[in-house]
Amino acid sequence: MYYPYLRGRQFELIALREYALQRGNKNNIVPIIEPVKSTFNSMKLALPKLIDGDVKFALILNPQVGDFSETHDSEKALYIKSELKDELTDLSKWIPAFVINNNYTNILKLIEDFGFDHVMIICTEFTDTSEKHFDDLALSSYVKYIVTKENKTLKRRLRGFGKKIIRLDDKFNTQKRNSDYLVMPEEKFSDEHMFYIEEGYNGFSDFTVLVSDFTEGGAAPFAVAIHWTYQKANSEVWIRHFTSKTNDDRSNIQGKFAEAAEKAVAFFDKMDIHNCASEELRKYYKDGDGTYPGLGMTKKISIKNHLELINGLLTEE
Repeated sequence: MYYPYLRGRQFELIALREYALQRGNKNNIVPIIEPVKSTFNSMKLALPKLIDGDVKFALILNPQVGDFSETHDSEKALYIKSELKDELTDLSKWIPAFVINNNYTNILKLIEDFGFDHVMIICTEFTDTSEKHFDDLALSSYVKYIVTKENKTLKRRLRGFGKKIIRLDDKFNTQKRNSDYLVMPEEKFSDEHMFYIEEGYNGFSDFTVLVSDFTEGGAAPFAVAIHWTYQKANSEVWIRHFTSKTNDDRSNIQGKFAEAAEKAVAFFDKMDIHNCASEELRKYYKDGDGTYPGLGMTKKISIKNHLELINGLLTEE
C-alpha cells in the first residue's frame, strides 16, 4: 500500500478529489494529509469525495507547519475535529494521525481522551525511539500504523506486535530554482513499490513530486517546471522535469507554461503515455487555444499523474 504525504493545500486536495473519481475499481493508496490552513473550505470539498470513492485517508491532527505551527497539540486537534466534525464522523473511513516529536505522553493522552484506536503516528528526526515513553505510545493498543524513515532498530523491535510499519522517504531531488531543472536529465525516482514488502514494511510513503519542506506560496517564478513520473521497462519509477526556456524574468508565465508543456506532450507522444493526468495536460496545451491553467493546476496534474502511476503499478502486482 502507498501512503503519499500531502499538505492540505487547495491543489493537493483537488488532485486527491480527482484521483478518487478516476481511480477505477482498484485503490492501493491511503493519502496522509497534513492541514496547513486554518480555513477548511478545500478540505470540506475533498474529504467527502475520498469517502464516497472508498479512498481511506489519514488526517494529521497536530500539523507542524503553516497556520498551526505555533499552536499546542491539543488545541490543534480539538480545532480540526470541530471544523471537520461532519466529514470525520465515521472513523472507519479515515485514520487519526499524529506527528511525534518528544510529545509521546501528551499524544497518548490525546488519543485516550478522543477515544481513538487504529491511530497512525509519524516519526520525525526529533523522535527518540529508545525512550520508554515512545514505547508506551507505539506499543499501545491504540496505535496501528507507524510511519518512519528507514529505522532497522525500530523495525526489528516492533516485529510481532501487529503494527503496520510504513517507510517514509524524501524522493524528490529538490533544486533551489525552477530554472535549475532545465539541465537535469531524467533520474530514478523510486522502486519501493517492488521491494517494500520483502524489506519488512507494510507500506511505503513519500512526498510525491513535491518538495518535502513546507513553503508558503511566493511570487511568480522565473521558470515553469512540470515534474513527471513514469514507468521504465523494468518497472522502476523515473522522473523527468520539463522546464521552460525563456527564464530571464517573471513575465509571460503563460508562454513559459507552453514551453514546458510542449516538451511534456512530445514525451507523452513518444512514450505513448495516456492517463487522466496526461490527457488533461494535452488538452491545455493542444486544445485550449493557449489557455494557461495556472501553476497550481500544473502542480495538481503532476501529483495526479503520480498517484495514478503508483496505484496502477501496485494493482498490476
